[in-house]
Amino acid sequence: MVGEEVSKTLASFVVESDWDDLPPEVRHQAKRSLLNFFAVAFSGCRDQAVDIALGVLADFAGKEAATIIGRTERADAMTASFLNAFSANVQDFDDTHIRTVIHPTAPVAPGLLALSERQRISGRELLHALALGMEAECRIGNAISPSHYRRGWHITATCGIFGATLAAGKALELDLGQMIAALGNASAQSSGLVETLGFMAKSVGVGNAAKNGLLSALLGQQGFGGSAQPLEGRYGFFNVMADAADMSEVTEGLGSRWEVMKNIHKPYPCGIVLNAVIDGCLELRRRLGASADDLKSITLYGHPLLGQRADRPDVATGREAQVSAQHAVAVCLIHGRAGPQEFSDAAASDPRVQDLRRKVGVVDAPDIAVEGVRVLAERRDGSRETVIVEHALGTDARPLSDADLEEKCRSLAAYGAPECKEVEALIDRVWALDVQEDASALMRLATPAT
Repeated sequence: MVGEEVSKTLASFVVESDWDDLPPEVRHQAKRSLLNFFAVAFSGCRDQAVDIALGVLADFAGKEAATIIGRTERADAMTASFLNAFSANVQDFDDTHIRTVIHPTAPVAPGLLALSERQRISGRELLHALALGMEAECRIGNAISPSHYRRGWHITATCGIFGATLAAGKALELDLGQMIAALGNASAQSSGLVETLGFMAKSVGVGNAAKNGLLSALLGQQGFGGSAQPLEGRYGFFNVMADAADMSEVTEGLGSRWEVMKNIHKPYPCGIVLNAVIDGCLELRRRLGASADDLKSITLYGHPLLGQRADRPDVATGREAQVSAQHAVAVCLIHGRAGPQEFSDAAASDPRVQDLRRKVGVVDAPDIAVEGVRVLAERRDGSRETVIVEHALGTDARPLSDADLEEKCRSLAAYGAPECKEVEALIDRVWALDVQEDASALMRLATPAT
C-alpha cells in the first residue's frame, strides 16, 4: 500500500463498513471487551485519583448530560468520557493487545457511551463502532511497534485517541472527508509518556485519548480538520513517533484479519508483564506451603519488557506496585492472591512485603515470550524450586471465559461500586446488546440507585 493512502484507506474502511461485515466472533469479542470495560471502570471509579480529578473538573464541567460509571455524579460528555476512561485504566486491570501492549477499550468505549446519551445509538451501532475503533488503534500500534513504546510513548494514550476518534466518527456517521478531518484533529493531540507509569498521571493520557477522540470526531463533523495525511505525512504520526513505521500493518487484511481478536482480558490488576509472574508465584506458594520464610532468593527470568517496565523493588504506593515485579512476587507468596487489595497503598507499605521484595531479582531472557516467565526460588538450605509459565492466565492460550468475565464484573462492582445494584441486568444487557435499540440503557444500569 502506497504510504500516502494509509489515512484515507483506514478512514474509508471505517466509513464503509457494515455490521454484516463483522464476523460473529468479532461481534462477540466486542461484547466481551465492553463487559470487561464496565468491570474495570467499576473497580476504579472510587480510586483516589478519580476523586481528585472529578473534584477539579467539576468546577468547569458543562451540563450534566452523561453518566460517570459507578457514581451518582453526572457531567458533560467530554468530562464523563475522560473520567470513565480514567476509571477503567487507573488500576491497570483493563484489556491488553499483547503485541503492542495497548489497552484498547478504555480509550474507545467512553466516548461512544457518552454519545449514546446524547443521541439515539442502537446496541448494534455501538458494538460496530467499538470493534472498528479498537481494530484501528491496534493496527496503528502494530505499525509503530516496538520502537514507539521503547522511545517512551505510552501507546494506549497515543494510539487510543485514533481508535476513539474513528469509533465516535462511525457512530456519528461521518463521511470520508469528515473522517479524515477527524483523524487530523486526533493527530494533533496524540500524547502520553511511559514515565507516568506507576503514577496518577498515567491515566490522564488515557482519559484525554477518550475525551479528545470524541472532540476530534465532533470537530470533523463540522469540517474542522488538518492534514489529509495525518498518519503518513512527512511530519505525521508515523514519521514523528517511530523509528521506521511499517504502514502495511495498518492496511493489509483490513476486514479479513482482525487484530481485535488478539485482545486479551486480565485476571489481575497490574501491568500485563506481571500476569505470568503472578501465575508462577501462586503455583510456587502452593508448592512451598503458606510460608515463604525460608526463601533466600527468588529470580524471575522473563522477556526483556519485564525488566524494562517492572524491575522496581522500592515502590511506596499501590499505584507503583502495579508495575513492580518484586511486589507481585511478595504479595502472591505472602497472601496467596493478587486482587485490588494486594496492589493498594497498605499492601505496598506492609513490612513483610517490603522485606520479601528485597529478595527478588529480574533477569532478561529474550527466549521467553511476554506472556511467560521462569521463576527460580532458592531456599536457605540451598535447595531450589522452579516454576515455568509459558502462557499466563488471560492470554490467548488461556483466555478468560465469558463466565469468568461475568464474575469479574460482579466482584469488581462489589469492590469498587457496591451501591450499584443492577450489575446482573447490565451483564445480560451487554450479551444481548446487538438486539437492543437503545445503547444508553447500559449507562443507566451502571450507576447507583437513587
